[in-house]
Amino acid sequence: MEVFPQAIGPVMVLKPARFGDARGYFSELYSRRALAEHGLAFNFVQDNVSLSAETGTVRGLHFQTAPSEQTKLVTVLTGAILDVVVDLRWGSPTYGRHVAAELSADNGLQMLAPRGFAHGFCTLAPDTRVLYKVDGLYDPQRDFGLRWNDMALGIAWPVTEAEAKLSAKDGVQPLLSELPPVFAYEGP
Repeated sequence: MEVFPQAIGPVMVLKPARFGDARGYFSELYSRRALAEHGLAFNFVQDNVSLSAETGTVRGLHFQTAPSEQTKLVTVLTGAILDVVVDLRWGSPTYGRHVAAELSADNGLQMLAPRGFAHGFCTLAPDTRVLYKVDGLYDPQRDFGLRWNDMALGIAWPVTEAEAKLSAKDGVQPLLSELPPVFAYEGP
């Protein structure tokens, strides 16, 4: 497994090894041991899969608050996404900044979206399936979001507001400036 640290501290892009031949390839999408070799330890408790039928589907930006925060390990099984995480740790020198990466079934990259960050993506291909490993159970009482196209975030989404396919919930999330402090920065 290769680990690529990103511009914002705990966010990482991972690339599990692939072993291929004429039939295709084999890859371990998750290995507790491989992550531990890079100093990463998580107790993943739930796997989620989303299917987005259309290109331009936007999901997010989502997060859960204490005591139900979640770290997400995001993998694309079919298709491709622009995956985005936004720092929501109040007091962080990177508060409100984001990291974005293209994840696809072809490139095999994964995004590690830590606790304290909002997460979302836009599909770049039809019939895109995304697998999320999470280290906290879903809690509807602690489930919140941030407006996906808030200009203050500066995210270069591959779709316009008119083109984006959104859930009703994602279309009315608050702007960063309207969000109360939800996570505390605890240092590097």
